[in-house]
Amino acid sequence: MTGLLVLAGAPIGDWNDASPRLIQELSIAEVIAAEDTRRFARLARDLGVTYTGRLVSYFEGNEVTRTAELVTAMIAGQRILLITDAGMPSVSDPGYRLVRAAIDAGIRVTAVPGPSAVLTALALSGLPSDRFIFEGFAPRAKGARERFYRGLATEKRTTVLFEAPHRLVDSLEDAVLGLGSGRQGAICREMTKTYEEIVRGSLAELLLWSKSREILGEITLVIAGVDPSEQDVESAELVQMVRTREEAGLTRKEAIQAVAEALSLAKRVVFDAVVAEKEGRREGLAR
Repeated sequence: MTGLLVLAGAPIGDWNDASPRLIQELSIAEVIAAEDTRRFARLARDLGVTYTGRLVSYFEGNEVTRTAELVTAMIAGQRILLITDAGMPSVSDPGYRLVRAAIDAGIRVTAVPGPSAVLTALALSGLPSDRFIFEGFAPRAKGARERFYRGLATEKRTTVLFEAPHRLVDSLEDAVLGLGSGRQGAICREMTKTYEEIVRGSLAELLLWSKSREILGEITLVIAGVDPSEQDVESAELVQMVRTREEAGLTRKEAIQAVAEALSLAKRVVFDAVVAEKEGRREGLAR
């Protein structure tokens, strides 16, 4: 008889958020695979849990070898509990590889629901929550991050993503360039912890706030989707506005920037309108 894989949702800050079922599962697991064994031991102490299962580490650096070991244990009939430092395993944390391997081996996988930084931030942001996307961590490299935000310029759904505190200012600068300074957002810092802080406003306001202080702790960033009114501006109107500014002496790049700022649009939206118009004229001439 094969064993079982239990994915355990861990508190994202306040250990009092742990569910009774999590405490029960910790006490009966035969093997506990933790992202950080020291942090897990501290959580167990806070919860007053006495666990008898074998405690092993399971993190990015040993996922490949440890996955094979854990699957072998489950095939032999053991009950494995996987827990990360916070939130649900597999969501920007170790877990997917083990879940996939367990499924492929015919092992049952279940979960202990728990707090989620993604859903908590979405609810606290005050932004539309009926449709949203989760993008994990924003790219670290500047070029990739710029492309990432440009790609969200026409995204209608609310976007939730994680960001490292030391990269928040750079990330918001790229977001302003890609999405426009007026796009609404929220910085959710240290959620459920003692120094929880939720800052709401335009991306320009969030950038200004971030530059004015030292940013510490866990950061979840929520960004509103494109406002339908932004898309109501006809491409032809955007192109004409760019031309007017070019005739006044601005370069095309400067004109696009000026129009974007005047309408609180992402530069990408104006740029795409200009490129589309140019390609349309080429096709007309070719005919």
